[in-house]
Amino acid sequence: MRTISILILALAVSTPVCAFELSPEARASLARGEAHAEVSPDPAGATGGQVRGVIDIAASPDTVWAVLTDCASAARMITNLERCAVLSGDQKRGWDIREHITRKSLFFPRMRIVFRSDYEGRRRIRFRLVEGDLKAEEGEWRLQPLAGGAGTRVFYENRLAVDWVIPKALLRAGLRKDTPKALARLREACLEAG
Repeated sequence: MRTISILILALAVSTPVCAFELSPEARASLARGEAHAEVSPDPAGATGGQVRGVIDIAASPDTVWAVLTDCASAARMITNLERCAVLSGDQKRGWDIREHITRKSLFFPRMRIVFRSDYEGRRRIRFRLVEGDLKAEEGEWRLQPLAGGAGTRVFYENRLAVDWVIPKALLRAGLRKDTPKALARLREACLEAG
């Protein structure tokens, strides 16, 4: 299921307002210092899902932003990532197009995912699939400053779909399991960078 991590961090960030309403389970996970993820069926009925995740990180939004947008850091968060490359655009101009290639795993093939990221004020990144081995992917990362900017609440939302022959419930279970792990790896990378 590690290939699913590429889907999670395909890429990255928040306004001072919550990106989505936190469930009681999400609040409890955050209070314990854990990441939280909720996965629901794909609204279009495809094999995939709608993912929402959240984690608190004891690092500034600028530190989190730098880690989320750095191709060199991507392999720390996406354990089966073979390659991350910026193909065109420039983050400073507000957008870029990136390519992620993953290694084959027990359940999933080697994948190529090309996505466009639109950067908004170093607080939000909207991303969407341009081409590759997914059927659909569209979502965003948002960063919300905590404790006067000493910490960051990271919100993640993604709708993704695949053309693979895999039970929908199995894919959603993998997303539910792997999303918190990927968010925890993001936190580790941010704490080391800060």
